[in-house]
Amino acid sequence: MRGNKNGWTLLLLILAGIVLGGFVGSLTAGVSGLDWLNYGQSFGLESPVVLSLGLLVLTFGLTIKITVAGIMGIILAIIIYRWI
Repeated sequence: MRGNKNGWTLLLLILAGIVLGGFVGSLTAGVSGLDWLNYGQSFGLESPVVLSLGLLVLTFGLTIKITVAGIMGIILAIIIYRWI
């Protein structure tokens, strides 16, 4: 069954792991024993870059927050990918 695996499945599982890990991290932010799951670092653009072309205005911005729960979600997604 190794031939049926592809990169899109892995990408989808990793994205799901990031989203679910971030959700769990934000839920446990106020809990005294589990607040370490929301510990992490944010990086990206502080303020968005705006490109005004007169008729069209484009706004570019990206901020990524990596937390312990998100990393655990990625690891769990890779384990699930190897298992299926």
